[in-house]
Amino acid sequence: MLKLSRLTDYAAVVMAQIARHPETPHAAAELAEAVQLPHPTVSKTLKMLVKAGLLVSQRGAQGGYRLARPASQITAADIIAAIEGPVAMTECSHAEGDCELAATCGVADNWQRVSLAMRTLLESVTLSHLADTSPIKLPLKMPIQSVSVSAATA
Repeated sequence: MLKLSRLTDYAAVVMAQIARHPETPHAAAELAEAVQLPHPTVSKTLKMLVKAGLLVSQRGAQGGYRLARPASQITAADIIAAIEGPVAMTECSHAEGDCELAATCGVADNWQRVSLAMRTLLESVTLSHLADTSPIKLPLKMPIQSVSVSAATA
């Protein structure tokens, strides 16, 4: 099963909560209560999201966490990358030279196409979509034959 970590899921939940009220700075304790997650987990997630440049934090009485840019400009791929690292299906899908089987593999180009298609899909889902409580309408089929491997290196 291809599955994201719980921390990534929690990051999306926390980001969506902040996106629903972008004008207000959010304290870690308030966010933890609002999303019903343990405070230490929310704090750890917030630090990772700040480090990735998705949130900004401000100390003080009027401080808290805010989106670093509008929710429409933050993607699911951004959130995943902040917690998990680059979105890639296999090691060779995001970094060349890391595979001992590269010379005899025969499927690396196709895994790169799959990774690019997945990344493209995740980049099309914004935090605005995630924060909206109505279901996302996505294309039923994403043709990977139209995804060029050369686009991944461009």
